[in-house]
Amino acid sequence: MTSFDLGDYRSEAHAHQYLARADGLPHRAEGEAVLLELLPAGIRRVLDIGTGDGRLLALVKSVHPDLDGVALDFSQPMLAASRKRFEGDARVRLVEHNLDEPLPALGFFDAVVSSFAIHHLSDARKLGLYHEIFACLSPGGIFCNLEHVASPTDDLHLDFLGALRRTPDEEDPANQLSSVEMQLAWLRSIGYGKVDCFWKWREFALLSGIKPAGS
Repeated sequence: MTSFDLGDYRSEAHAHQYLARADGLPHRAEGEAVLLELLPAGIRRVLDIGTGDGRLLALVKSVHPDLDGVALDFSQPMLAASRKRFEGDARVRLVEHNLDEPLPALGFFDAVVSSFAIHHLSDARKLGLYHEIFACLSPGGIFCNLEHVASPTDDLHLDFLGALRRTPDEEDPANQLSSVEMQLAWLRSIGYGKVDCFWKWREFALLSGIKPAGS
């Protein structure tokens, strides 16, 4: 197995390698399309957690051009790519932050989105982050997490790698994958409503929940 860890995402070479690989993920556009479909009309403020080069936030803004966006990532090369994407857009704010730490005070959001980032966290930190996201959502706000999740069996995991034309030796050792069922249970226990897996292809899944209006 390769020897890099999550800290390697701070290196420019690894960041660009990851972005090139991520852009080619099969069926990713399908999951993104369902995510955009879930976002309610009239959202004004969106937080993108683990923004990378800003791909997901840019897609959200293509449908909701007047919203204010906050793009959060811990990697300087990723933030530089995002800064280039949003150059001239005063309605996007970039924030450097390591998700191992609690979310900074950023105000309230109508939607919090994330794409292939949270799976790098431990289960305990994922759960803590889901609590923090719930706290920063406005009542009626939505959380959409397009994520890499764990397969139910080792055989299905190997089938997933085969579909990507990768071997176990090529897996990212920074991955800490959690099952769909466990993460949906976490969201429900926190108080999210309308919790479901709205799209899935093998180990790629879109998990979502809404902060009830009375919260």
